[in-house]
Parts: sequence; structure tokens; C-alpha cells
Amino acid sequence: MLDGQVGQAGSAGDFEAVFVTESGVERRVPWEWLPEVIGELGRPARSFPSYRGQRKFPGWYWSSTMGRRIGFESWVERDHLVTLDFDASVVRIVSQPFWLLWPHGGKQRRHAPDFLVSSADGGVLVLDSRRCELIGERDREALETAGRACAALGWRYAVWDRLDGVVVNNQRWLAGYRHPRCFDEPVAARLLEVFQLPRPLVEGAELVGDPLGTLPVLYHLMWRQLLVADLSVVLSHRTVVRCAPPVANLARVANLADELAAGGRS
Repeated sequence: MLDGQVGQAGSAGDFEAVFVTESGVERRVPWEWLPEVIGELGRPARSFPSYRGQRKFPGWYWSSTMGRRIGFESWVERDHLVTLDFDASVVRIVSQPFWLLWPHGGKQRRHAPDFLVSSADGGVLVLDSRRCELIGERDREALETAGRACAALGWRYAVWDRLDGVVVNNQRWLAGYRHPRCFDEPVAARLLEVFQLPRPLVEGAELVGDPLGTLPVLYHLMWRQLLVADLSVVLSHRTVVRCAPPVANLARVANLADELAAGGRS
């Protein structure tokens, strides 16, 4: 169960959803209403427990996509959150977005997915983060039910296991430079000029100036994917970096400072 829809579509009438708005109001609605109120989903539908001796590692991650902190409950979730934040097609991420409710054996069961992700093309992905070897039968039933419920709405549903270690580590390194404070417009413009010709990372940084000043901007541009490299291999000073398609660069870099100041994502 990795990066794909799980199960066949069920009847939307079999399900309900409970979510919490940005203002803290809890709402319970028929499942088929959820696409109409998706913009209201704001706060996590459940809390992130933290206690001494727990095996998971919950925390908060500042998302450049959202311009605010998003909660996670494990390091697997954190890595998935970084990947979603890095994805330029993602425009919205909600953690623990809702409770899915459904009848089961005369009782009511519920499941809270880990993330709801909206894309620029209007698509919606509901995502659960799990180490697949640890999924038990009861959890598997809940995940399969979530897949059927999402399919009834025309939404994608996926269960992600641990991601490729090299890619994750590279994305986490670049995430250290995701904040707008790492952007400097004159340095960024010069870096984009220098990397019109693909070249090693540090070589390009040195051509622009002192690497202590240029590298944070370079990494920020890589996070923004104005500069790109093969992240399936370990990022190093020898990594070959190049500009993304030049037309997009010229259009985006001119407005990047204003977009960052407004809290938006380029």
C-alpha cells in the first residue's frame, strides 16, 4: 500500500466526517459534504499526545507551503511532511484533517488520516503514514475503509511507508533553508545566471561570492526548485546543479521577494 488508491469506492452514505475549523468549531457532516467544506478544515481533528517514555516522536514543523507550523506524530510522518512541503504542486497541507466515521458490527468505528493534501490542479490526496510491516489487521481494515471512502469522493488515498533514505536526507537538508530569511534577491539573481550552465554546487557558489553568504541562498533556491539537482544521490559540494526551465525562472525570480514577503509560495 504505497502511493496509490486503496480499495474500491464505497457508498458515501455509509460514512460521516468530523473536523475542526480554524476558529476551533467542531463540525460533523455527511461524508459527501466534505468536498464542499474542505476549505473549512483547519485545526487537527485530534491532539498529538506527548508523554514520557512514548515510542513515537511528535513535534511541529514549520511549513513553507502553509507559512505556519504543522504537527506530526512520528519521524516517518515528519519525513513525509517535508516531502509534501518540498513538492511544488502542493498548495495546502492539513494534519489530522478529520475523523472518518463508519458503522461496523453494530458499533461505530473511526479513523483520523495523517494528512490531507490539496494540489494546484484541484486534486486531493488523503495520506496515512505507516511503517507497513507494523500494520495490524485492525489497522489494515481502517486503512482499506479510508481508501473506499475517499474513492467515493473521487479523492486519491495512499499509505506511505518510509521513503528513500538518501532523498529524505537531501530534502531535510534543503528544508533547513526553506524560510524566506534565506532569500537575498541580488544573490539569487546572480546564482540563477551562473547555473544556467550546469556546474558543481560549490563552484557556482564561489563564482557568485563568499560561500558563507551564497550557499544559504543557493539552498533556498534549490528548496524552491528554481535550481535543481539529482536528489537520489547524496548532496555534496560536487553535486551538479542547474537552473530549472529558464522561462519559469525569469518569471518567478522577479516576483519571488514580494511573494515571500506576503507569506506565499512561489
